[in-house]
Amino acid sequence: MNEGSQTQARRIFAESSRYLVGGVTAGARSTPLFDTPFFAERAAGSRITDVDGKTYLDLHTSFGAALLGHGHPRITAAVHEALSRGILCAFEVEASGIAARKLVEMLPCAERVRFSGTGTETTYQVIKLARAFTGKDVVIKFEGHFHGFNDYLQYNYWPPRAAGLPALHPESAGALADMSRHIIVLPFNDVDALERTIRARKDEIAAVILEPVNFNSGGMRARPDFLQALRTLTADHNIVLIFDEILSGFRTGPGCMQAYLGVTPDLCTIGKALGGGLPLSAFAGRAEIMDLLTPVGKVAHTGTYLAHPTAIFACNAFLDEISRPEFWPDLLTRSERLYAGLRQIIAHRGVKCLLQATGARFCLLFGLETEPENYRMVVDARDAEQNGRFVRLAMENGVFAWTGYHHGISASHTDADVDAILERLDTVMRRIA
Repeated sequence: MNEGSQTQARRIFAESSRYLVGGVTAGARSTPLFDTPFFAERAAGSRITDVDGKTYLDLHTSFGAALLGHGHPRITAAVHEALSRGILCAFEVEASGIAARKLVEMLPCAERVRFSGTGTETTYQVIKLARAFTGKDVVIKFEGHFHGFNDYLQYNYWPPRAAGLPALHPESAGALADMSRHIIVLPFNDVDALERTIRARKDEIAAVILEPVNFNSGGMRARPDFLQALRTLTADHNIVLIFDEILSGFRTGPGCMQAYLGVTPDLCTIGKALGGGLPLSAFAGRAEIMDLLTPVGKVAHTGTYLAHPTAIFACNAFLDEISRPEFWPDLLTRSERLYAGLRQIIAHRGVKCLLQATGARFCLLFGLETEPENYRMVVDARDAEQNGRFVRLAMENGVFAWTGYHHGISASHTDADVDAILERLDTVMRRIA
């Protein structure tokens, strides 16, 4: 975004700031990289247009929610169908059960499903379920893994270099201090630390939760030996294994990362892409755990807006679209083509940057050249200033990268779009170099 294109954005931001805290409706939509938030006017397929009329090729895809692209015809038709029925808020509709059946057929761990809203709500519920099922209170999470902003889990997401392990680092003011008694944070991919902790505190630990691919901190995968140890130790000691696939879900195929990695958790969360761009998340898993939810069990879960028909109809359309035989080969082949081109550009321009990708999502780690295994290896080496420069230059050259560790293309992107993105990012990398 250049200075001349900011006129409308500045005007809107100034007016919004009189009424909205910080002029935004979500903290992450404000960044010190730009003098205003990004104000979108419209989006279609692989492109986004801002309020000043500049159109960008999308490399952000709404933090991964727009996996089909913006305004996909199948999603749009589903929403129109839901609206035509009168916005049936707070009712059960047949479409919810149909969507749940599709998820049970797709996800290895799923025997029962419940729909929810945000990822924060969803991770909150699976932790309650794990505690009710095991009768224990403590949860293990891993540094650099993001699980929303509930009090249980908001520790050590992205601590600065001088903070973090071995200390607990709360990520938000206002959290109850004594919640820290119920959380253990470990380094990712450290089998020894995992084994020591579980063997010492197995009678306290209710659950282990992780991003099976840690897109939120650079795209690190769980090592096979770590995953196997995790599955074995949790099964042996009555500990619920939870894959948080809010972001990683539907990046490699309909079975999500649990199918891709060949390890089946007890519970999982899914979201982002699930609603085709509409707000919808879900959690699923073993029937004996899920059936602890009301009205069958005693773990409360209800709400006026849960499984709103507009999102559920869109969800069914999304699940049908990704079930087409050609969907995944097309998306993954095009994604790999983008990655190969970007790696070639990085090498040719001599930029110190590691591209890590799994399926239809990737991360650019400026300052790194060798694959990291945990958050500390990323934060100690990552060049945040260079990453910020990349984002600013990408936006200036009409590629919507915004901020954060992870990027991706959608099913609406064409080969021509990939070519255009590579051409523009070559200019970006040349200027960075």
